[in-house]
Amino acid sequence: MPTTKSESRTRTIVDVLQESFGEAMAAHPTAYRHKFRRMAHDPHSFYRGSAGLFYRDVTRMDAPYVDERSSRIWVHGDLHVENFGTYLNSAGRLVFDVNDFDEAYVGHFTWDLLRFSTSLALHGWQKALPDEEVRALIETYLRSYLRQVNHYRSTPDDTDFAIRLENARGPVLAALRQAREVRRVDVLNQLTTVEEHHRLFIVKDGVRRLGKAERARVLGAYEGYLSTIPDDKRSRIPVFYDVRDVVSTVTHGIGSAGLTSYNLLLEGHSQALENDVVVQMKQANVPALSRFIDSADIDAAFEHEAHRTVVSQRALQAHTDSLLGHTTMDGVGFVLSEISPYEVGLAWSDLDEPDEIGVVVRQLGQATAKIHCASDEDSDQHLVTFQVEEAIAGPLEGRRSEFTTWVVEQAMAYAAQVHTDYPLFVEAFKEGRVGLDAV
Repeated sequence: MPTTKSESRTRTIVDVLQESFGEAMAAHPTAYRHKFRRMAHDPHSFYRGSAGLFYRDVTRMDAPYVDERSSRIWVHGDLHVENFGTYLNSAGRLVFDVNDFDEAYVGHFTWDLLRFSTSLALHGWQKALPDEEVRALIETYLRSYLRQVNHYRSTPDDTDFAIRLENARGPVLAALRQAREVRRVDVLNQLTTVEEHHRLFIVKDGVRRLGKAERARVLGAYEGYLSTIPDDKRSRIPVFYDVRDVVSTVTHGIGSAGLTSYNLLLEGHSQALENDVVVQMKQANVPALSRFIDSADIDAAFEHEAHRTVVSQRALQAHTDSLLGHTTMDGVGFVLSEISPYEVGLAWSDLDEPDEIGVVVRQLGQATAKIHCASDEDSDQHLVTFQVEEAIAGPLEGRRSEFTTWVVEQAMAYAAQVHTDYPLFVEAFKEGRVGLDAV
């Protein structure tokens, strides 16, 4: 009997998932069962968890709007509607920006735009928006992106542009205002308790204390991390980096399932208990994009995946977290960064009307152009050494309207593909074909 189209696509989905996660699934079956259940929730959740499938498909597509330079810039790698939010930058300002750089890599600038635009289309369909409204929202995002690229062309030294309290609008401004009202001690009290005048982590589900040997390995790795903090971001307070407690944590997120993670409690700006700082030490992952392109020269630029993650974040995000750094433990790379109390995401479930969503996506277009075009001054990467805004603008000269239409059509078509793929994945998972039983 000939193979049906749906059966062939199911095999592709299964093969990509097993290639991407097979070894990790065998080591952490419970974490991956949880991941796949979350992916089975709706088409957008499936899309979020299947970046490998996206890159398997888009790397085979024609690329009419990139050239040698614009096909090799730093890209976020997993740009979707939920990967934006607030953070407190190293200059002490609250900023709304792209977040979660675990999948960052070098590739086509169009891949970030396509991945986000497909995500926006899926969100619009979940809200039952008419196709013409969804197309208009994607166009709004793309035009805002291109205008911001033009800004960087005319102001190439602008590394200070950011979406902040002074220029944010609508739900983005609301997120920044919410972040501004957060108190550090409130977050500390969620994760820790004070016993005999010392703050310690609370041991609960997913949190465990370490034996002596494991604790010694973690602290040794932590000492190695300290040398990766840039000098201009290093605290001059002697007690700041003193470790007061450390625990192991379990990661069950769609993107971080099965990755080893630790939380370290640092003394912070003073010995006052409300100034303690929590740093996460999380195992770095292999970026999905790297599996589908010739990545040998890119991989050779880094010591390990954590080094790649940190370098890429510093290349993509101006004024990064002052605690961002990397280390190794038992030959595995780990990224360290603060668990910040000032991270607030957009409440997409409350965004229903096209006009309201339009205000948001205009700002997300600016934020996307910012990560592509503006590098942090302490970025130590050497893979992209040209003006990215000029590289992007070159192939689009006189073709911007055509380019916008192309991205819209590709995103709408891929969103339709996701809707076709989603039930195929659910059935394959239920039948135990992805390497895990659904029960």
